[in-house]
Amino acid sequence: MGAQLGDRLRNIRKRRGLTQRELADRSGVSVQLIQLLEQGGQETTRTETARKLATALRVETSALIVKPDSADPETTDVELWAEVRQALAGIYPADEFAEPPTVGGVDATFAEAKPLFRGGQFIELAPTLVPMLRDADYLVSVADSGNTDARRLRSRIRQMVAWQMCLTWQFDVADHAIALALDDAPDIRTAAPLADADCWRWIRQGDLAKAREVATRWADDLEPRRISKASREDLASWGLMLQRVSTAAIRDNRPGEAEDALAFARVAGMAIRHGEHDSKDGLLHAFGPVTVQMLAAENAMVVDKPEATLAIGAKLAGVKYPLPWPWQRHRLDVAAAHAAMRQYPEALTVLQQIRRELPEWLVKQRFARDILVGIIEKRRTLTPEIRELADFVNVPY
Repeated sequence: MGAQLGDRLRNIRKRRGLTQRELADRSGVSVQLIQLLEQGGQETTRTETARKLATALRVETSALIVKPDSADPETTDVELWAEVRQALAGIYPADEFAEPPTVGGVDATFAEAKPLFRGGQFIELAPTLVPMLRDADYLVSVADSGNTDARRLRSRIRQMVAWQMCLTWQFDVADHAIALALDDAPDIRTAAPLADADCWRWIRQGDLAKAREVATRWADDLEPRRISKASREDLASWGLMLQRVSTAAIRDNRPGEAEDALAFARVAGMAIRHGEHDSKDGLLHAFGPVTVQMLAAENAMVVDKPEATLAIGAKLAGVKYPLPWPWQRHRLDVAAAHAAMRQYPEALTVLQQIRRELPEWLVKQRFARDILVGIIEKRRTLTPEIRELADFVNVPY
């Protein structure tokens, strides 16, 4: 795979009539890394690096990705979620039911687990998922064929498992959980959050072409016939997939497609009245005008326009957003923008705020490590705060 990446980069560079030094100057990627890639000395490169090279070479980012850009899961995460993976496969502890579960009872347990999930309390969440998966399987096995309540509930529980597996880089298990949850989903609108998880999985792995393909197909299927007559749930589902189209396209060096999807997402967001709509079936899916602005800030950061990200971030400061994960992801963009503008104290302040509010989530974010690595590389000496924060998010030495 390394040779394929090297050959592809070298061939495209030659077709564009550029030397390695000229490509380095245009892309901002070091000539040493370009040489290493072309010589096959590295199997993959980060999606962010591939996008910089693709922009300079005027090709799609996916033309330079021959192997998914994904990290191996941490041993601690593999151990933490071991029993959940087994329960997803139908293997449970040997304990007996104290009494048969009910849809209402399992739904109430799921409602209690939802704040743990959204609040990033993963160590506390993990043991609750095993009995929920077991009970949901039991309910589906005894449900009448025409009763969809048990299946819908199991779909939402499996969706929670899928997101956790994506977050911890266990993508094979995430793929299985998404497929199982889709099988239980009663309709396309209920399935939209699962399609979003699928797209997010592909983006996190670096397979941008696949993410664009999935998101575009679902956005087309979910587009309302008449926006003025569409429900908030329909608009949110459509906007959600437009968001993923834009997210994947901007990273794949397709700025026109990204902006078109963002423009349609703005239309969907403006059509939603009374703030952000928090989907009942989606775990991480609020959508409305604020979500669209957060997407615009993220896209600006991808194409190295930190001043635009900071301008949007300033407008959104103090907003009460319903979902901690997406909001803190936006705050990471703001931190990255501060760092890009050499405003290091401001970047560190934002990172520390995220740490206080969502510490277990922050540890899983490779983006946070990248921000700190950039700050560390620009400083001769490190303050105690920087050293301690770098240790907390596991910045490698």
